[in-house]
Amino acid sequence: MDIAQNLNRIYQQIAQYQTTHTVSLLAVSKTKPFCDIVAAYQAGQRLFGENYVQEGVEKIQQAQQQHLNDITWHLIGPLQSNKTRIVAEHFDWVQTIDRYKIAERLSQQRPAHLPPLQVLIQINISDESSKSGIQPEQLMDLAAQVVQLPNLQLRGLMAIPAPTDDIAQQQAVFKQMATLFQQLQQSYPNLPIDTLSMGMTDDMQSAIMCGSTMVRIGTAIFGKRN
Repeated sequence: MDIAQNLNRIYQQIAQYQTTHTVSLLAVSKTKPFCDIVAAYQAGQRLFGENYVQEGVEKIQQAQQQHLNDITWHLIGPLQSNKTRIVAEHFDWVQTIDRYKIAERLSQQRPAHLPPLQVLIQINISDESSKSGIQPEQLMDLAAQVVQLPNLQLRGLMAIPAPTDDIAQQQAVFKQMATLFQQLQQSYPNLPIDTLSMGMTDDMQSAIMCGSTMVRIGTAIFGKRN
């Protein structure tokens, strides 16, 4: 499997789907060996997403040892309070903020020499009991708390909708997220609320057409999970 070719194909697809705005590609490297990250890096990829804290931190440390210092690391899995310190010390972004307690701990534990941790609030847009995230009606309350934290920078929203092959259903959910994103932007016009993280390998086109600014792609880059 050629990771560089896979990336090139996805870059082309993104360019084809994005008509009104720029879309970033987050390469989801969970369960994949570090050599796959290096291959993607050599092909020009700089944004990587990890679901598991310990695995992610190990890869971040490997990247630092190899002087791959321009990688931006996103935590895209759920975060427990006993793991906040190690995340605050290593990751650049956390996409899964769904409790004030977690956000507060991340802010308190972010080392002073690092820039603010960039964060997204996760919305449980399909109301699945198995998924993390807040209900849409809780967004403004949590956002108001997060923006007060000195070592965090709120950048937008993230969602993992229930999987479906129904294009109309995909788009309906993504449009709901786009509306919430616009409401957040309007509430904080002086903040860089610029990131709507939604869309994966199977629903990337619908997500981009509905306003996603960041798609999270794993399988189509690195192949099936180990």
